Amino acid sequence: MSAASSAPVSPAPVAAFDQLPLPEALKAGVAALGFTQMTPVQAASLPAALAGEDLIVQAPTGSGKTAAFGLALLAALDSSLWQVQALVLCPTRELADQVAEELRRLARAAGNVKILSLCGGTPMRPQRESLAHGAHVVVGTPGRLMDLLDVGALQLGGLQTLVFDEADRMLDMGFIDDMVTVASQCPAERQTLLFSATYPEGIAKLASRFLRKPRQLTVSAPTAKTGGPATAPAGQIRQLAFEVADSDRLHVVGQLLRHYRPASTIAFCNTKQQCRDLVDVLVAEGFVALALHGDLDQRERDQVLIRFSQRSVSVLVATDVAARGLDIEQLEAVINVDVTQDIEQHVHRIGRTGRAGHDGLALSLVSMDEMGRIGRIELAQGKPFDWEKLGELKDAPGGPLRPAMVTLQILGGKKEKIRPGDVLGALTGDAGFAGSQIGKIKVGDFHTYVAVEASIADQVVAKLSSGTLKGRKAKLRRLDDVIR
Repeated sequence: MSAASSAPVSPAPVAAFDQLPLPEALKAGVAALGFTQMTPVQAASLPAALAGEDLIVQAPTGSGKTAAFGLALLAALDSSLWQVQALVLCPTRELADQVAEELRRLARAAGNVKILSLCGGTPMRPQRESLAHGAHVVVGTPGRLMDLLDVGALQLGGLQTLVFDEADRMLDMGFIDDMVTVASQCPAERQTLLFSATYPEGIAKLASRFLRKPRQLTVSAPTAKTGGPATAPAGQIRQLAFEVADSDRLHVVGQLLRHYRPASTIAFCNTKQQCRDLVDVLVAEGFVALALHGDLDQRERDQVLIRFSQRSVSVLVATDVAARGLDIEQLEAVINVDVTQDIEQHVHRIGRTGRAGHDGLALSLVSMDEMGRIGRIELAQGKPFDWEKLGELKDAPGGPLRPAMVTLQILGGKKEKIRPGDVLGALTGDAGFAGSQIGKIKVGDFHTYVAVEASIADQVVAKLSSGTLKGRKAKLRRLDDVIR
């Protein structure tokens, strides 16, 4: 297996479905659905997918990707063989059901094609019985697919096409180990199609392990006016500097947060005491902030990082040493509370924002004593800072931006054989919550952490506490106490 080349490439565009080398039954099905012209992601990926190539397709949600991989896997099916020939992994039951239904619509004119949706949160026995009667295509969530593989109900010896749908979302939710296990049990000689809205490091690692010389395609979201590709450059870091007095520095951080309202921010301080003091100030001003510095023990450090990565904390206040090696996705802003003396360290700090095609914001607070450091940084990067005046900043409506999620800690982890799919199934099954309300899931050795929308956190605690997880009474709590 080999990774994709770093430069995305696109095949020559094909505009109409009837120009594709599809079986006549599929062409008839597409026409019956009223599909004539392909979306950009379909035009970019379908010719290569139909030719049997492995693909990494980066495309936004709602771009028509289900039909892109769906037509490819349906075209390769032999409906006379009652074995699983295509497998689609999805992060949530809602998406799996949606994908399965769209595949059934596309296959309606193709004869007797059986498509099963296999997800957690529902009894496994009926799913085992359905598999025993044979199926051509399986769409499911990683946890339930793992369960069915473990008991031998799901056989993948005849698999031709493996699809990872919304792969970045599965990584976010903690499914990487399950994804690897499922892929490892598929035949080596198969086609693998990976669709993702973003391209985090985990996707590259997955691709290098399980895809064969994949073609990498990137399809931009259409603009609202024209429907064509977006033209705004992605991944740019906007660097702004503000002159401050040392005595005002900590309170200015809150002023910046109220004006720009980033959902996720790392504020860098040069000392541990500065970290503690800033967290005290921010919490007093109504922000949800945690400190990360060398005086934390490993348990405290892990919980701080889990809560920040799960977006249940808005601001992480850190020293450079404590933040070394961090890779936080979709970090909207970095604030240099103190200017670092190390030019290379400044680059590392601001480089944590503006990743994976997202724009970033880097804000630096500069006292008169630090002007020399800023001058050296400007000289090294060959570009001056944009200087703004603190007096021109206005508080945005709504007050301090509260985190969208709350992190819950569940007693039990890998030692009790808990997997992310077990937690997701419990929440979206009898508990009745939507998969879209559940965020990242992190399974540790003895505890499991799950992010849920803040508006449902208390309901989740109440419902899950009255139920079971892996056959045991669930014990959980909110992790809302500030760790300083």
